[in-house]
Amino acid sequence: MAAPERQDYIPTLCTIREARRLTGLEKFFRIELPDGRELDHRPGQFVQVSVMGAGEAPISISSSPTRGPHLELAVRKAGKVTTALHGLREGDTVGIRGPFGSSFDLERFRGKNLLLIPGGLGLAPMRSLIHYVIDTRDLYRDVTIASGTKCPEEILFPDEIESWKRTGRLTVLQTVDVCSPSWTGPVGLITTLIPPLDIAADTIAVIVGPPVMYRFVIHELDKKKVPHENIAVSLERYMKCGVGKCGHCTIEHLYCCLDGPVFWLDKIEHLKGAL
Repeated sequence: MAAPERQDYIPTLCTIREARRLTGLEKFFRIELPDGRELDHRPGQFVQVSVMGAGEAPISISSSPTRGPHLELAVRKAGKVTTALHGLREGDTVGIRGPFGSSFDLERFRGKNLLLIPGGLGLAPMRSLIHYVIDTRDLYRDVTIASGTKCPEEILFPDEIESWKRTGRLTVLQTVDVCSPSWTGPVGLITTLIPPLDIAADTIAVIVGPPVMYRFVIHELDKKKVPHENIAVSLERYMKCGVGKCGHCTIEHLYCCLDGPVFWLDKIEHLKGAL
């Protein structure tokens, strides 16, 4: 295991340039690093965000490196640190360590059909990959996004999703578990989007979402004969340190903060507690 660089231990003080509400639980932040420098991240990675007096928490990166030096995060209020983060405003300071972890294998995606499957808050890290794919669209064949959310009020980035549909270069499918009067689209679990799809044998499928959805989505992909070596997943763990020291995120012999959070399914499906 390679020794982390010194800067991985010390937060960089950064400035919040935009802070706005996404849903009742999620808030969007655009963060600027000192001197406007780039984070130098890849889609799928995460950062450790610290708020003075509250502590530190791992947050997936929502922005693509193709879209400028700023860092974008979609943060759910779920604990002490994220609650404190939600209380910050534009101009306030946060600490950033990272980026950490593995990323999506973009070289392997080239020339392939892509099926991107974000569920719920999984759209936050998937957004980084989606923007990257849109900005390098000619490198891939057909690209399909199959997105599911509990209810319409919890959909992240709804205006962006509509813009993705209008490009004409992506197929964007959406469903919600529970309908409301404002929703006119499909109603059902995210797994209902997969059976109608015509999935080529070499399609790369990417799944990001709550742990409960993984086995059910994989089961539907198995019916389509998508090989497990072509299925990438991003796993949730409490990555307290981010540098493989604390052991909170271990999956048998693997560290989710170093070897993950992005894994190819065939490499981890046999590990106890992975899925």
